[in-house]
Amino acid sequence: MRKTLLALASTVLLAACGTTEAPVTEEAGPSGSPSAATRISVTDSRGKQVTLDRPAAKVVSLEWAETEMLASLGVMPVGAADVKGYGVWDTAAKLDASVKDVGTRQEPSVDSISALQPDLVVMEAERDSALVAQLEKFVPVLVTKGSDGTDNFKRLRDDLTMIATAVGRTDQATKLLTDLDAALADGKEKLAAAGAAGKPFAMADGWKQGSTISVRLFGKGSLVSDVAERLGLKNAWTGKVDEQWGLGTTDVEGLTALKDPETRFFYNASDGEDVFADGLASNAIWKSLPFVKKQQVTKLPPGIWTFGGPLSCRQYAEALVKAYAG
Repeated sequence: MRKTLLALASTVLLAACGTTEAPVTEEAGPSGSPSAATRISVTDSRGKQVTLDRPAAKVVSLEWAETEMLASLGVMPVGAADVKGYGVWDTAAKLDASVKDVGTRQEPSVDSISALQPDLVVMEAERDSALVAQLEKFVPVLVTKGSDGTDNFKRLRDDLTMIATAVGRTDQATKLLTDLDAALADGKEKLAAAGAAGKPFAMADGWKQGSTISVRLFGKGSLVSDVAERLGLKNAWTGKVDEQWGLGTTDVEGLTALKDPETRFFYNASDGEDVFADGLASNAIWKSLPFVKKQQVTKLPPGIWTFGGPLSCRQYAEALVKAYAG
């Protein structure tokens, strides 16, 4: 499993969720440049007001969720962090070949970003604040919250709406969210009809270091848990999770806490390293788990990003419905 997974549970507590002010109709000032009345103002997760003369058209994204959101809004980023990795882990919104790679998500290249002369850079809150200061010397930076264990579904909507306002695509954002709500309502009906309402589920990914296999559970407060709960399912993992991402780490022994025989276990292995099917195939503890014995283990289709935008959430919801309702 990619080392970047180990960094996803790190948190930085930042004040205020992103809020937006609707843009007004553009009018030119006396000099031909946009007047003050045409500017777009967006208050990001730092509580900072980011003002643009006009909707941003040349945008660089430094996280996959925001890259997906931009592409799904119809704004293809001019640059993005780890384009190759995005193609593996997030298939919800394809990127054009024109999108330039600006380095890793952990250490994007400031020079590569600057060379693209963007109107706006979008990044998540947990990244190094020193990077924000470097970028703001030459481009406005919009910082999303990225995750919020108290209500990740609302956070998703807020982040998308904030980005959409900055790029002048609020109508598209409304449609994405309306379509997501409709898909979840439809999925909930299908699960109920299949007798799966209230059924327990567990969602995880895993990685191997040497002979040790670590398992990361998506507990209550994670985005995929919020999505599953809106389908009428119940998260079976009640172990400790972090406050921002809703993630908890354990090992195969820790999975013995999932005792309910009705539990269905889902996992993600988009990069091809399948520690559950391969690394644990002969593990006696793994084979003794109720959901393994009952063959209630489901590998998600490759490319469903569990920290993504509305389209990723729809992909995940569809996979859950298919597993329970056929």
